[in-house]
Amino acid sequence: MPADLDRSLAISASGLRAQSVRMRVVAENLANADSVADTPGGDPYRRRVASFRAALDGAETGVEVTGIARDQSDFRLSYQPGHPAADAAGYVRLPNVNSLIESADMKAAQRSYEANLGAIQAARAMLARTVDLLK
Repeated sequence: MPADLDRSLAISASGLRAQSVRMRVVAENLANADSVADTPGGDPYRRRVASFRAALDGAETGVEVTGIARDQSDFRLSYQPGHPAADAAGYVRLPNVNSLIESADMKAAQRSYEANLGAIQAARAMLARTVDLLK
């Protein structure tokens, strides 16, 4: 396989892996959007965010997941004095997950995933045409 095609496949594959991690993190956030603490006044689920960087170290070029961090923004508060997770003042801490933001992040990750998949399919088609020409 020509080196350029091999390299483009590797770059796109790293993009697929990165966007797959991003979609998994967003799905986890959406699944826990309504999770509250087990104890009164405790902290609920905290939103997570995947971070990436360009891997440009000579032989290996692509996208690398650098970690999954917890979003440190404030929790939402809801006044529900009878709730088991309510604090002494009657407030329940709700996760710092905004479903609208998570849906937009999921759509962006999905489109990036599809773009990388399209690049892989194009590279495979070029390779197949090259093989056909050599016959």
